[in-house]
Parts: sequence; structure tokens; C-alpha cells
Amino acid sequence: MKHSHFSLTNGAIAACLILASSAAGADDQPASIPVPDRATQVTIIRDTYGIPHIHGRTDADVAFGLAYAHAEDDFGLLQETLISARGRLRDVKGAKGGLMDYLVQLLKVREFVAEKYETDLSPDVREYVEAYAAGMTYYAQLHPEKADERFLPYTGQDVVAGFVQRQPFFFGLDKVISKLQKPQADGTKQKAAFLPVEQLPPIGSNTFAIGPARSADGKTRLNINSHQPWEGPVTWYEAHLKSDEGLDIIGGLFPGAPSILHGHNQHLGWAFTVNKPDLIDVYELEINPNNKNQYKLDGEWRDFEVGEADLSMKVFGTAVAKIKREMLYSVHGPAVRFPHGTYAVRFAGWGEVRGVEQYFRMNKARNFDEWIAAVKQRWIPSLNTCYADKDGNIYYLYNGLIPKRAEGYDWSDIVPGDQSHLVWEDYVPFESLPQVKNPAAGFLQNANSTPFAATLGDDNPQPEDFSPTLGIETRHTDRALRITELFAADDSITHEECLTYKWDQTVTKQGQVWRRIQPLFEGTPPADLAEVTAILRKWDRVLAADSQSAAVAALVNYQYEKASFFSTPEPEPWEALRAAVAHLREHFGGLEVTLGDVQRLRRGNADLPIGGGPRCYNCVHAREDEEDGRLVGLVGDSYVLIVAFDENGVASSQAIHQYGNVNIPDSPHYADQAPMFVNREMRHSLLTEAEISANTSVSYHPGEELEQ
Repeated sequence: MKHSHFSLTNGAIAACLILASSAAGADDQPASIPVPDRATQVTIIRDTYGIPHIHGRTDADVAFGLAYAHAEDDFGLLQETLISARGRLRDVKGAKGGLMDYLVQLLKVREFVAEKYETDLSPDVREYVEAYAAGMTYYAQLHPEKADERFLPYTGQDVVAGFVQRQPFFFGLDKVISKLQKPQADGTKQKAAFLPVEQLPPIGSNTFAIGPARSADGKTRLNINSHQPWEGPVTWYEAHLKSDEGLDIIGGLFPGAPSILHGHNQHLGWAFTVNKPDLIDVYELEINPNNKNQYKLDGEWRDFEVGEADLSMKVFGTAVAKIKREMLYSVHGPAVRFPHGTYAVRFAGWGEVRGVEQYFRMNKARNFDEWIAAVKQRWIPSLNTCYADKDGNIYYLYNGLIPKRAEGYDWSDIVPGDQSHLVWEDYVPFESLPQVKNPAAGFLQNANSTPFAATLGDDNPQPEDFSPTLGIETRHTDRALRITELFAADDSITHEECLTYKWDQTVTKQGQVWRRIQPLFEGTPPADLAEVTAILRKWDRVLAADSQSAAVAALVNYQYEKASFFSTPEPEPWEALRAAVAHLREHFGGLEVTLGDVQRLRRGNADLPIGGGPRCYNCVHAREDEEDGRLVGLVGDSYVLIVAFDENGVASSQAIHQYGNVNIPDSPHYADQAPMFVNREMRHSLLTEAEISANTSVSYHPGEELEQ
């Protein structure tokens, strides 16, 4: 069913609701839900992939429509996100939600939002998030069978709290607290506050920008290519947002996000990858032996602020388990008491609620100056950022709200909590962060790698210019090494080459994967491994789905990836190969197997061969299926968007999602993009009214129940 924009009156919408109610039965549909004014001012147009193109009179109207459309496609995750932001996740997930609920309360997420919502957020942003919450509420009212009525109505503060809750987890706060509570085998405290970055699992993201000088056709290009989980609360959802107030942007967002998190408008675009500046400090506190609620600072005992987290939950019927947990606060920040010690945690941006506003301002920016003005606020406290625009600018920023710390201490470890001069207050100025604009080499890249190799030559930031107290990464990931060697060898990159480089499946000789496998290409193999070694030594370092040798290489590398993830010793190369052979014989009956036989993308009825692999630019992280031994993708390349700005400043882009844009198993869009994704194909983004009109499957206002 199709109709033109704004073609239904309020009466027509009400009639549609009455008809839907009659068809569903009185028990299935609310008798009378008033139609919000915003519902009449926004149109949701679904294209042939189910992607919503949302047009509204105002920006806030668009937010209302976005929430409604996303709720149609994934209401469960949206509701869970907002419930989690209230610190009540255990009400829907039971004990599994307890830790997150404790952290929401310990970090005072709701208190900070309530305190600063009216004072810190601009009126237009408050209107925007409140409209988003209203769109969610409207959908829930129309579908009470899906909604948990205990949490209705949703509010603008719920939306903001979702951002406040999530942001510290992107730079690892949950991992720090989790590790602190686990003593070593001898019962003593963990020595380090968190794993060194070199030991972290290699899950990350890619981005690159190509300026006109390195582009064969003079266009400016940007690869937006994060590696998110393929399921769960931080999976990508694609939307196109357009208002009569100037909003016009396409890209990806998470459940509960009212703005595009990274994507492009008609003027500019940006991408994020996770970085790991040191934004978290752990202090070991000395507790008064005569009063457990006092800690020492500068030779004096100070009182903790003491609170109590309510983690009570329903256990069966109407019975409720009353669960309380202590919350402590020192001058350093939140503190946690363990049998092996009491520790306070101080982290960047605690109490900041304006991350949602920064995203909104970035969405609306029309040029570099407007965009960078939003970014300089650093209300988003971390993330590498890569940028391109219609004026031919490319830019890389190692974004971080990095504390100004006292020199002479190892801030990557636990520091003493009894000295006030170690309790920092200020942050490194924005201008002092690693950043590069329009380098002579004509390209920029990041793949969760050091900012000191963002491009070629002297335009790179220099490590000696930055204090070790900032905790800036120096590692070169396999993905960063590979894309740099590709770009360094090509000073005139075509559109086709840009796509080829994005989907590159070759393992670099400079990286970890080849370091693990290369020894198997040398010497005489053990007799029982002669046959498989002959197969492996035909490998061209390409993790192609149709390659038999790539299957062996991938299974060898998988032994190392498991060791890395679980922090166990690395296997010896021949031991890893022997494990790969055992896997092939047990699950496949022999060695005549391709990588696509072993590695799969699975979603609903889709069960497809997929190439690429961990630490590969075409990144796929997989987990072994216990039933059939296949490696099933779960993290890696997900929503990919490549944008180009031509010499006239006209934006165009191509995109793909690893599954589809709708998280409902019986939807035709549940896995409709998966065949293209595994074939490394992309679809043209629909940006103009003519393109959208020619590819419309359904057009409607929120509240109309139409088949897609």
C-alpha cells in the first residue's frame, strides 16, 4: 500500500485505527488511543529493504517517527534499553540484569539526568528527546501485548539516561569494575586495573577517508565501517531522517538512540572506531580499622557518602526477593568494597548528560566549522573519529576527554588513594589531542590502531609530543597495517578500488595472523600433518569463502583467537594445526572443505558461507557451534556505509547490513541483505525524493497498521 506524503487527515488515521481494532478483535487492540499531533506531521516511508525514510515538519516530529518506526522493527530491544537506563533491567531479565542495574545506581545515572536535564540540555534537544519518547510510548499504547505497562510512559529523561549509561562502557568501565572484584589465585588483588590494550580481544572497527588528491575521479570518500555485535542492544539500525528544519541524514543508530550515531548528510559525514585512551583511574583506599565507613586522605580520616542500591526483584508469583547492595562515594568517585580491598574509581565525563546533544548537533552540521564546534565539546568522551565533507576536507581525531594527571605515576595500574594531589579535576585541552586534517598523503585511516599512524609521513602526530599519562595506544592492528599498505601503493584510487579495499580479505605479512601461521610454511612437517600442510601451503593469504587452504588457515588462527580471548597460553604452530585437522575430521569427515563450509552467517532460514576473518579488513569474528562445529559469525563487519562527495558537493553512498533492518523473524527484511553481505555487495542509498519514491514499498503515518 502506498500513498503520498501527508495525504491522510486525522479522521482518516482514526478510521485506520478503528478498522485495525475491528480486524484484530476488541481484546487485542486498545479501545481508544488519542492520535498525537506529531503523528499527523510525520511520514514513514519504507523502501524495498524495509529501511525507514522519515520525513517530518520539525526535527522533533522526525524523532517521534524514528522511535515509532524502530519500535515496529525491534520493540523488544528498544524497551529493554529504556528499562535498563532506569536501573530496572532485572525486572525483565532477572538476575542477569543485576550487575547493570547496580552500575546504573552506583554511577548515579538517573540522579545526574534528573538534576541536569533542564539546565544542561538545550530546549530544542529536550523537545527532540521527549518527542522520541512519545513515539515509543504511542507505539506501546497501540501494542499493549508487547509493552511492559510498569514503565509507561517513556520519558525524555529515559532517552538521555540511556546515553549516560552506555558511554563509559565504550572505554571499558564495566571491565575495570568486573576485574577488580576477581582476586588472583592467591587471593590478593589484581595488580593492574585493566588489561593492557595489546591483550584485549581484537574486536574493533575500520574507517578511512580519501581526499580528492588521492582519488582518481576527484571525489572525497569516507568508509563508515564499525564492527558491532550482530545481535543485542548495540546492533546497528539504518534510518534516513529528514525535516523541514534542515535535518537530512542517513546512517546507523542503536536501539534507544534518537539521532544518527555515524553516517552522512548532504554536506559531511563521519565514522567512529573505539579507542582506548586512559580515561579510568582506580585508587586503592586505606580504610579506618575502627570505622569501615572512613578512608584516609592526606593523613586524615574522611567519611564515605554511603548509600544502598535496591536490586530487589520478583522471584515467583507476587513474591519479591529483597536485595540491597552497599554504595560508597569518596572524593575520587564511586567506591566498591571487596574482601581483598576497597577501591575508588574516577573516570572521564562522570555526571555529563549532554552526549545526546552532541550527536544532535553533529547531525545538523552543514560544514566543518559547525561540526567541529560540536565535537570540541567532548560530551562524547572517547572514540576515534574520521570525517569527510563536500569541500574536500578529510580529518582524523583521537577523541578523548583525557584527564590531566600528575606525572611520575603508572596510571595504568592502581594508584594510592590517600593523596589528594592524585585526584585530578581538569582535562587535556582539545587542541592537545592527536589529530590530522588534510594530510599531504591524501588519506586517513584508523582500525582501532595508534593515532600515530593515521596517514603517511610527517603529518602523523608524533608520540614524543604526548605524555605517557594519557595512555594513548601505540599498537598497529593487522587491519590498519593492511589498509595502509594498500593505500600507500595506490596514489589514484578509483571508486571500484575503494570498494575492493573495504572488502579486502588478505592477511598482511606484517600482522599477528601471519606471525601465527607462517612457521607452518617452513621445514618438514610431522608425518601425521603432511597432507594438511600441503593444502595449507597453497594458501595465498586470502580468507576467501571458496578456498580450501583458507579453511585450514582460519581454523589454525581460531586456536590462537580462543587463547587470546580467554587469556590462556598460545598454542605452538604445529599443535594449532593438529587441532584444526581434528576439527575438520570430526565435523566434516575430512580435509576437502572450503572456508565457506566452515564459516557461516546464520539468521532465520539463512545459512550462508562467508569469507573474511578476525584481524582481517573484511572482519568476521565467529564462535563455534557446539552441534555442528561450524564457526558462526557474531561480531565484525556489520552496517557498512561508504559515502562520496563529488566536485559539485553532491553526496551519494552505498550501504549494506549483515542481516536486514528488521529484527522480527517473520519479516521479509529479517535477513534479506545477508546474501549481498556475504558476497561483499552493496546497495545504493536512497537519498533524494525521486529515488525514494521509485523504491517505496509502503508510506504511512505513525499509528497506521499497514503490511510491509
